[in-house]
Amino acid sequence: CAALADPRQPGLDDTCLEKLLDWFRSLTWFDQTVELVQDNPCLTELLTSVLALPDPSPSILAFTLQLAGILASSESRFQHLQQEKLLGRLFGQEGPRGSAAWEDASVRSAWVKGVHSMVHHQPALHFLCSTGDMEVIFTLQGDPSLFVASAASQLLVHMLTFSLESETTKALSTKDCDWPACAQMIVKHIEESLQSGSASHIEQSLKLLSSLFGSCFGSCYAAWTEVLWLDIAKQIESFLLEETVQAQPVLANLLLNVARSPVFCSTEGNFWTLVTSALEHLTPVQAGPLAVGLLKLCKCPQDVRIQALTVLLQPMDCILRAASQPLECAGLLDESVSDPVAVESLLSSKTSCAGLLCQTLAHLEKLLSLKHLRVDLPCVSLLHSLMTILQFCNGFLSPASPLGSTISRNLINCFRVQKSALDVLAALSEKKDCDTLLGSLFDVLLAYLQSPNTNPTVLKKTFQATSKWLVHLQELSSSNSQWQQTEKILEDVFVVLQKRLCSPCWEVRDSSLEFLTAMTKCLRDQKEFRQCLLSSEVLRLTENLLEDPESYVRASAVTAVGHLALITCFAPELPVIGNQYNKESIVAKLQEILSTDSEGFPRRAVISIFTKWLREGCTGQLADTEQFVSRVIQTVEHDLDWEVRLGGLELVEIFCSQTTCQLAQCPYAPVSSAVTSSTPQNELLRVFCRTKLFGFLFGSLCDCDKPVGQRACDVLVGLRAHFYPMSNLENPQEIEDSPAGRGVAWLQRTLRQGSLAQNFTMDGGDGVDFQDPESMMLALGAIDLLELHDELNKSSDHMEESPQSLLQDILAAVGTIEDNEVDCY
Repeated sequence: CAALADPRQPGLDDTCLEKLLDWFRSLTWFDQTVELVQDNPCLTELLTSVLALPDPSPSILAFTLQLAGILASSESRFQHLQQEKLLGRLFGQEGPRGSAAWEDASVRSAWVKGVHSMVHHQPALHFLCSTGDMEVIFTLQGDPSLFVASAASQLLVHMLTFSLESETTKALSTKDCDWPACAQMIVKHIEESLQSGSASHIEQSLKLLSSLFGSCFGSCYAAWTEVLWLDIAKQIESFLLEETVQAQPVLANLLLNVARSPVFCSTEGNFWTLVTSALEHLTPVQAGPLAVGLLKLCKCPQDVRIQALTVLLQPMDCILRAASQPLECAGLLDESVSDPVAVESLLSSKTSCAGLLCQTLAHLEKLLSLKHLRVDLPCVSLLHSLMTILQFCNGFLSPASPLGSTISRNLINCFRVQKSALDVLAALSEKKDCDTLLGSLFDVLLAYLQSPNTNPTVLKKTFQATSKWLVHLQELSSSNSQWQQTEKILEDVFVVLQKRLCSPCWEVRDSSLEFLTAMTKCLRDQKEFRQCLLSSEVLRLTENLLEDPESYVRASAVTAVGHLALITCFAPELPVIGNQYNKESIVAKLQEILSTDSEGFPRRAVISIFTKWLREGCTGQLADTEQFVSRVIQTVEHDLDWEVRLGGLELVEIFCSQTTCQLAQCPYAPVSSAVTSSTPQNELLRVFCRTKLFGFLFGSLCDCDKPVGQRACDVLVGLRAHFYPMSNLENPQEIEDSPAGRGVAWLQRTLRQGSLAQNFTMDGGDGVDFQDPESMMLALGAIDLLELHDELNKSSDHMEESPQSLLQDILAAVGTIEDNEVDCY
């Protein structure tokens, strides 16, 4: 404390002070007694010393204000600081508010935070109301620093809710004139601001009200929030009708937060009439967020819900009508909520057209992601509208109407709208009743896939939408004999895919491979997909991309080849396709990438594919699997990429689980102690030792990347639970007599030093043989893996975050004039 208050010392790093404040918060949170300040008078001396400085640094003054607020958070400590006459000098009129330091935003922010920490008891509220601090807080709502303004608004919300929570229910069931003095002051300030005619004051109060209702969800808030709403409802309604008021976006957010409040659980009343009025009078851009928020509410009246959906669909309806094509219906909607001219005007403007459509499409995507939407979406018309937008964007549609021509010019090559429309299109694939448009839909998607003008990012989105609709089409064809249409579409898709796999643009090659992988995952069991795949050049082209100059493409090619192998190499019901697609060839190529590729992404992809193959049982009988896993382990253990090593541990974990079940003849469950006779146990140990599994696991415990060590420890703990099911572990003191025991004792010591990786090779340490079953059985039983587990799960900076280390940092910092390089918070 003396060092902090010494003006001769250089300034401290702010992160150090923030850590110290966090430490005090934790201390005072669990101990509300006054002893902290009584037993440590240096704390109050620090506050006094800083106040006595003629020109304290902003960082130390800010720290002092926040510390004082934290200490004053309990009533007993508050009273103690009051007796010392400190709080008035810090937060009252004689405090820093009139000094030059107040010009620094960090000091104003700290003042607000200090007050916020302090307001957890009634004496603090009375103190603030009697010292003129309320006016300061009201002023700080409009502070030029957004951080200070936001903190002031949050403080007022806290003060209002706290002052009303502490009163009796009876007092709150009447008019707000019976409310506590602090609450009355805040409500009066809100009402005066709303009636002031000042745009900034109106916006500040609307934001305050929005935060207030947004934080008052419990039924305990119902009584007084209803009284407050009734006081301001007329003023809010007038704002909706006044075109001069510029706070409409804040109004929409306020109405949405009020709608979530428990006050309006009833679906009847004037509030919902006001919401209806807002949907009518706000501009389409302003009404969109309100509409989508209402549609997510459980308790919204059905007529308001339908109106909100209509607001969202108006731009899509306008698109359909502007296209002037012969449709089943002229548009999406029978009637509009607000004036359709407003939507048409926005879509006719080059500057607003894309913005309105992107916002609308984003809202529709949110709605389509909901599991339970309490209103029916006109999916067929919506799909038609999306197809129209996409055709406008690529110039494939020439509308006859003047409005359609204008919109088409505005949207041509608009990547933002294309991406948003394709996202919604993909989400619509989950819906039913769109079957009649499937032919036209795939015409639009194929046009985008074929066009050389399609932006690479848009192409990626088109691939994603196409794969989802292909799955939808496949589900239909299996039930209603649409296989001919499916086969034709798949043939067209594979023709395009062959072209895109040869693109000079690496992003396009990468997206094409991702699309192929997505299709393979979903459609690999479908006959039409396999036929189109095997009769195309896609397999050859994909394998060629394993040598692509771009590492991202090589990684995607590895993933695609790995999934395609489930069709070409590992599917027993398929005939042999050719030597170039046999299992040994594919495995050899991927193992070469794992051992020689200079970039991490392809190697990560290989280990991921090998893990998938192992999990799906594609690596053959036990002997084949042993050899496969052993080769992978010996390659991965030396990899410089920690994610590759981590992937190797996942592979080992699956191998251990599968082998344990296989040797115990228990294919569906872990081995229990009842079936672990000595023969399966010994054979299991021998398999693991032959595979060189233990050297990899114990070596990984000391990996310089902590996730690797943690995963290795998890695997070893699981193995020990199998080999020692009754927790009858070995006594380390009794095993050192044998050579194996001495090796295990060395291993235990080395692990404690955290230097195992430097003291042995994976083929065997200086004192332990990792391929000896007896030694490994002893090691699993004697080494305290749980202690290691706890050590590995400690944060890397647990020492640096301790209070002792923190205080040493502070003392070290003030003892030098050099830049302070304490650790980042």
